[in-house]
Amino acid sequence: MNLSGAPAFFHAPHRVMFLAGATQGLLAMLWWAFDLAARYGVLHAAPTWPLPPSWIHAALMTFGFFPFFIFGFVMTAGPRWQAAAPVAESAYLAAFVLMGAGWLGFYAALWLPPLLLPALGLVLAGWCAGLPALLRVARTPSNEQTHIVAVVGGLTLGALMLAAFLGFVAGGPGWLVQVALKGGLWFFLLPVFTALCHRMLPFFSSAVVPNYRVARPLWALHLLLACYAGHGIVEAAGLPQWTWLFDLPAALAAGGLSVAWQLRKCLAVRLLAVLHVAFAWLGVSLALHAAHSLLLLTGSGSLGLAPLHALTLGFFASAVVGMVTRVTLGHSGRPLNADNATWLIFWGMQGVAVLRIVAEFVLLPGAASLSFLAALGWLAVFGAWYAKFAPIYLKPRPDGHPG
Repeated sequence: MNLSGAPAFFHAPHRVMFLAGATQGLLAMLWWAFDLAARYGVLHAAPTWPLPPSWIHAALMTFGFFPFFIFGFVMTAGPRWQAAAPVAESAYLAAFVLMGAGWLGFYAALWLPPLLLPALGLVLAGWCAGLPALLRVARTPSNEQTHIVAVVGGLTLGALMLAAFLGFVAGGPGWLVQVALKGGLWFFLLPVFTALCHRMLPFFSSAVVPNYRVARPLWALHLLLACYAGHGIVEAAGLPQWTWLFDLPAALAAGGLSVAWQLRKCLAVRLLAVLHVAFAWLGVSLALHAAHSLLLLTGSGSLGLAPLHALTLGFFASAVVGMVTRVTLGHSGRPLNADNATWLIFWGMQGVAVLRIVAEFVLLPGAASLSFLAALGWLAVFGAWYAKFAPIYLKPRPDGHPG
């Protein structure tokens, strides 16, 4: 496919995928804030949805928000890791068009439920359209294939989890939803984000921190991946009180990596600091998961959804802001610097994460609900990021280089 005469937007996978993901980040949270405004804010009549709101919210974030950024990043960086041929335009555009059309159809289906099945079918078709190109990249012989295999393997499992969700919508048993949503977290998102950070954080750090010692122990990555699988299996079996057996060693391993990657030294460089702070949330969230499990085991209560949001907002969303900002600047020919606005946006996201965690323990009535305020906070912070960076995907590089 020759795109030489097409708008710059179509010239690189990160352009189309990042803009789709950024747009989804606003649409998904607008819908969630609209729903919370009825349930907590009592600002309008509660609508009737074809699925429970919490399932819709989880599906939108797990399968609709983060995957666009993952596909965009790996389709751009993966071939460079493996010294493979770039991902073909036909592959990334097919995935972008089908997934994008599917999620637009999904929003329409919230009011026209018969559209739900074909909409999710389009999303799955787009996901599967992008996978073969990445599988080719992962199979390219190289000195080190652990990271690309973990990422592409996670994306493949993500497709299976989305298929499980689709199977429920098609009339399958209810347990398919639990497999899809829990598996989407522990078998898909966590392995992918962890492998990407394990591959990229030492690399980025060594490029800007003087006398930086690169530490990338594969045993730590293998341990984390094994612990994620163990947690996911035990939780899917209905035994959340035993997940601490996997969460605790995973938390120690993640914390050890933060130390090995010299978190304190890297805080001196803003664009690097955002990535290290985001990764530090991984150890915190896994420790919270372990504490939650132990509370369940001893019958002492629970931490509710605090561990989940420490993971999704603290780690995943912060890592997206950090990693995507860096790729956007670098691949648009702009300086790799986090200006004051970007710095404030990142710390605003940290505030949203903390607010949503606190919401599990501080219950306020009506529009003062911290969950509702956290959704509004996301819209403000991510909206600011969108306004600053989304236009870049539509413009040619200022240096005239391709990409």
